[in-house]
Amino acid sequence: MQIDMLISASWIIPIEPENTVLEDHAIAVNDGHIVAILPAAEAEIQFQAEVHIRRQQHVLMPGFINSHGHAAMSLMRGLADDLPLMDWLNNHIWPAENKWISPEFVHHGSLLACAEMIKSGTTCFNDMYFFPEETARAAEHAGMRAVVGLIVLDFPTAWAQNADEYLQKGISLHDQLNGNSLISTAFAPHAPYTVSDDPLSRIATYAEELDIPIHIHLHETAFEVQESVEKLGLRPIERLQKLELLSPRLIAVHMTQLEKEEIGLLADTGVHVVHCPESNLKLASGFCPVQALIEAGVNVALGTDGAASNNDLDMLGELRTAALLAKAVSGNASAVPALQALQMATLNGARALGLEAETGSLKTGKAADIIAMDLSGVDTQPVYHPASQIAYAAGRHSIRDVWVAGKQLLRDGQLTSLNPAAILEHAQGWKAKLAE
Repeated sequence: MQIDMLISASWIIPIEPENTVLEDHAIAVNDGHIVAILPAAEAEIQFQAEVHIRRQQHVLMPGFINSHGHAAMSLMRGLADDLPLMDWLNNHIWPAENKWISPEFVHHGSLLACAEMIKSGTTCFNDMYFFPEETARAAEHAGMRAVVGLIVLDFPTAWAQNADEYLQKGISLHDQLNGNSLISTAFAPHAPYTVSDDPLSRIATYAEELDIPIHIHLHETAFEVQESVEKLGLRPIERLQKLELLSPRLIAVHMTQLEKEEIGLLADTGVHVVHCPESNLKLASGFCPVQALIEAGVNVALGTDGAASNNDLDMLGELRTAALLAKAVSGNASAVPALQALQMATLNGARALGLEAETGSLKTGKAADIIAMDLSGVDTQPVYHPASQIAYAAGRHSIRDVWVAGKQLLRDGQLTSLNPAAILEHAQGWKAKLAE
């Protein structure tokens, strides 16, 4: 059979079926999709490939899915470090945004983020920021898969003046992107403390009508929960439940402040949780009870948050931190083992975003969203268990190749779809402005 590409490697971790590691196998790709995964020797007999890529001492696995971030904020990396969340937001980030946010800022910042994400093995990201049309344009330019957030706030910004305009512009962008094979949308109300009841209720209705997810920061800090109780007599999750937002459409980000009954409620309603361990640690927001959520049956995915509060978009580092932190928080060294951490960074993200039929695992019929990681270095040898080496030893420098829908975006560590020199030139220009 004639195909476009055959990729063979020492190991393949397909994520599905669970707890599977294949040795000396190959992935056959045609028209951007996986047509077979089989032993390499059999593949060479069965398929005639236009391109055959051989990667010895490499692992092939699905590309990482960054389930929460603010891509354009890469231009604010290191701008206001070592501050608690509300001080960071109110006194530094929001004033900078009010002065500088523009379509050009978002486009250039998103390209910078896409370059970093591709080089660190991310093939799909879920974003929340102003001018989402520019994030979509950058992702499409880069060749990445993305879910762009239709952001909603009560207060005016450079993109919209009120909740009505945010919703109107967001729905218009959804219509423009409808049918795009790589870019989809989600409603993205910023947080319970920045969006009032009426727009939240309308979002619940619109999301059902348009069949798209809802992406929101929730229970990020103790202050957020305390303020909600003092003002409304309700914890934020209680309020969202009354507004009928708790459903499998909801992607709840951070979730560091959870009571046992709330964990059960999340499981019962099918809400997805996105854990951002490094941002939570840096902003001292708290600890997401990941192991308790998993044991309750909640789907837990991973995100980096924005580079302004992380300060990188390295999903490999994020999954390592998640695995280690889960052990410490739960007091259980077996919590979030290596293969589970890899699933949180891939398939669980696809499930949260409603993309599990297309991406998140290496499976016949799914898109060829694949990364190749080199485990031949002194920092990753000898290899007893490839998944453990990825989770606990490898760094993003180990990622050598990245494909999205069969198109190669990283070849032997070099970007193929983006111009790093131009991206860095724009980044330096914005640094000069923001440094004022």
